[in-house]
Amino acid sequence: MPVILEVEHVTTYRYAKEVEFGLHRVAFHPRAAHDIRVLYADLTVSPHSRQHWIHDVFSNSVMVVEPLVPASTLVFTARFAIEHMGVKNHELPISPEAQNYPFEYSADDKQNLSRYLALQYPDDAAVVRSWVASFLPQRGTIHTRDVLANINQFIRTDFVYAARDAMGTQSPAQTLALRSGTCRDFALLMMEAVRGLGMAARFVSGYIYDPALDADNFGPGAVVGSSIKSADIGGGTLGSGATHAWLNVYLPGAGWIPFDPTNTISGGTDLIRVAFTRTPEQAAPVSGGWTGDASDFLGMDVSVRVSRRLPDAAGISAPG
Repeated sequence: MPVILEVEHVTTYRYAKEVEFGLHRVAFHPRAAHDIRVLYADLTVSPHSRQHWIHDVFSNSVMVVEPLVPASTLVFTARFAIEHMGVKNHELPISPEAQNYPFEYSADDKQNLSRYLALQYPDDAAVVRSWVASFLPQRGTIHTRDVLANINQFIRTDFVYAARDAMGTQSPAQTLALRSGTCRDFALLMMEAVRGLGMAARFVSGYIYDPALDADNFGPGAVVGSSIKSADIGGGTLGSGATHAWLNVYLPGAGWIPFDPTNTISGGTDLIRVAFTRTPEQAAPVSGGWTGDASDFLGMDVSVRVSRRLPDAAGISAPG
C-alpha cells in the first residue's frame, strides 16, 4: 500500500562574523521512479541567493546555490513530500544465470557497470575477503540472494551502531577492526564486500522513516542512544533523525536492489533515496566554500524530520 512521507532537512552553518560564500551544491531532491512519486520539493536559503537545478554525473538532481550577500549564518531548509509505492525486492525474478553464486555479468553489463565493480579500497581487499568467506560455502554454489542477505544480516546483528557527527567514512578495515560504525560506514563495508565478490554496488544517500520518531508516537522521557548494538534493540530503526545511507546491488533480471545493512532492510517503503553515487564522498548533502579565517567557523547544526501523512492527506501541497 502506498504511503505519503514528508521530510524537512535544515542545515545551519554559523560564523563568528559575516563571511562571503562561494557556490554551494545541495542534494536533497528525492529520485523519482516507478516506486516513488514526488509531490513537492522546496529549498529556501538564507541569506538571499541565486539558485538553479542541474543533473550531476550520476543524474542526481542538485541545486546550485550562489549566496549574494555576506552573512554570519548560512541556512538551507529543504522540504519535500513523496508517495512511496514500495520496493518488492524478493518478488523480483533474477535471471537464471545469476540465481546462484558465483556468476558473471554479460559483456555489456560488465562494461556498463565497470565503475561500480572496482574496489575503492583495494588495500583492504584481503581482510574484507577473509570476513566474507564465512558467508560462502566451502564448495559448490549458494543462492545469490542468500549471500547478500547474510552480509546484510550479519552487519545488523554483530556490529555496533555509533552515531558520528564528523565528516568522512571509515575504511572497511577500520569498521571490521572496530566492529562499529555509522550507516555510511556499514554501507561502504558491504559495498566493498559485494564488489570483491564480483557484483556491482553503488552508494545511496537519503532518509529513513522511523515510526517511533513521529510526533504522535514520541512519548515523554524517551531517550535516543548514540551507541547501540543492533541485536540489542530488536526491530528498532537505526540512523533515523539524520540523513541515512545504504547501497544498491545490481542483479541481472531484478536490476538495482536496495540493501540497508544498518537495519537489514531490502525493500519496503521506509527508505527515501536522494542520490546514487560511486563512493560515499560524492554523496554530501551540502558542499561549498566560504572566504574568511578558519577560526571564524563556529560549527554546523543539522536537523532532519521524517514523518508519515495519513492517506486522506494525499493531496498535500508545498508549505506556503
